Amino acid sequence: MIRVIVVDDEALLRSGFQLILSAAADIEVVATTVGAEAVDTVRRVSPDVVLLDIRMPDVDGLTVLGQLRALPRPPIVAMLTTFDADEYILTALRSGAAGFLLKDTEPDQLAQLVRSLAAGGVVLSPKASRAIWQSHPGATAAIDAQADRVQRLTEREREVLVLVAEGLSNTDIGTRIHLSAGTIKDHVSAILTKLRVGSRVQAALLAQRAGLLDGHGRSEPGR
Repeated sequence: MIRVIVVDDEALLRSGFQLILSAAADIEVVATTVGAEAVDTVRRVSPDVVLLDIRMPDVDGLTVLGQLRALPRPPIVAMLTTFDADEYILTALRSGAAGFLLKDTEPDQLAQLVRSLAAGGVVLSPKASRAIWQSHPGATAAIDAQADRVQRLTEREREVLVLVAEGLSNTDIGTRIHLSAGTIKDHVSAILTKLRVGSRVQAALLAQRAGLLDGHGRSEPGR
């Protein structure tokens, strides 16, 4: 079972997410709470995944994210937001969030996204990510400079990076391209080193910005 906590200031959203996720046979919503009680609740019930509102009146999601990341065994955290161009999303992703979900995510997609998070995947909407770039020109310039490093990857590493950006875990990537999970882990480590990033989600952002997911990168992949 994948143990999930939903943290949001709106009781209706908490109840809705709990109802949707609890319908999945392999997911258990072990608690729902507001931001001020989030860290204590996580310590008490030890979830696998936390869905965390990025904007709350009692305490902001970035503060809670930092506190959760500092725990001895931090859960996987994905941010919840109403806005696909939320100014805090890039900060959250750089601070260790495994992705973000729009609050109007289709109900039939929600359980699969949680499964992807629990398996070590990242959750990033390409459409929403484009909105982020357009809303944050300063951050875009910095990421463009980093995205140039994608050109240093081998063809196999680019293939793996695309699948990382699509949210697949190492095991799922291995199944897709007929390699062992250990081999994929080695490829991911090499990718992170070459891109000079510290997480899969940062690598996925560079892949999106370089155009690897839509075939319209700023330069063609090398052979």
